Amino acid sequence: MADAPAGGWLLMVDGASRGNPGEAGCGAVIFNPEGEPVRELSRYLGKTTNNVAEYEGLLMGLEEALKLGVKRLRVESDSELLVRQLNGIYKVREPRLIELHKKAQELLRRFESHRIQHVRREQNRIADKLANRGIDEARGKI
Repeated sequence: MADAPAGGWLLMVDGASRGNPGEAGCGAVIFNPEGEPVRELSRYLGKTTNNVAEYEGLLMGLEEALKLGVKRLRVESDSELLVRQLNGIYKVREPRLIELHKKAQELLRRFESHRIQHVRREQNRIADKLANRGIDEARGKI
């Protein structure tokens, strides 16, 4: 069970790249306000960087949360870069990340409220497992 704010939902996201760039996948899990997981998502991304995979996991999760009608959302990621870029602490300089960052900001504006938080890797195990599952399924390991 995850800790979600009263009336709010929790989205945990992660990306994985085996090599950088390398075979990559992304994962996301959405918890309802009671802390119950309602969606587990994973996707294979082909060959890309870890940072792109992190953003793709975020976008996948945000799109699903919007489909579920979520209004208030807390996002957790173990990617310091992603969190700091989305919170305006770091500038986005890499062209591919600029595009993904813009998409993420557009999706985030569709929520009544949102918060982006950094968590330690061990607190993000479910999303990490899903990101790696995306790679493994594509490679026929699952």
